[in-house]
Amino acid sequence: MVNLLTGPKGSGKTQKMMDLANEQVKACKGNLVFLKNSHRDTRNVGFSIRVVCMDDYPAITNTDGYIGFLYGMYSANHDLECVFIDGLMKQAEFSLDKIPVFIARLKQLSAECGVDFYVSLSAKQDDLTDEAFQGCNFIA
Repeated sequence: MVNLLTGPKGSGKTQKMMDLANEQVKACKGNLVFLKNSHRDTRNVGFSIRVVCMDDYPAITNTDGYIGFLYGMYSANHDLECVFIDGLMKQAEFSLDKIPVFIARLKQLSAECGVDFYVSLSAKQDDLTDEAFQGCNFIA
């Protein structure tokens, strides 16, 4: 399942994502990973959550690289159950027009591997009308 948390920049999406991750890790039987752009503000994420800062991987610059990175994480850890991706549009070279392709591939990865994804986007839900967003769960 792909879950999307949308809203304008500065609307508190990061804190909401950290709160969701801290809640979800209690229910997870497997592992939970929290991907964010930088090392800033990681202290609010629970100790049992693996935080990965994408600034540490500057070679990942596009959708293919990012999806490959996610497959690599899963192939190294089949106990991976949930992945939180905070501030996707700050990572790599993502823009609103490239997000549908990424979401479609993320849905495929989720179905193949049984991993739930939570993605925060600096966008209005009304702007996400592409068919790639059908079947995604929008978090209020």
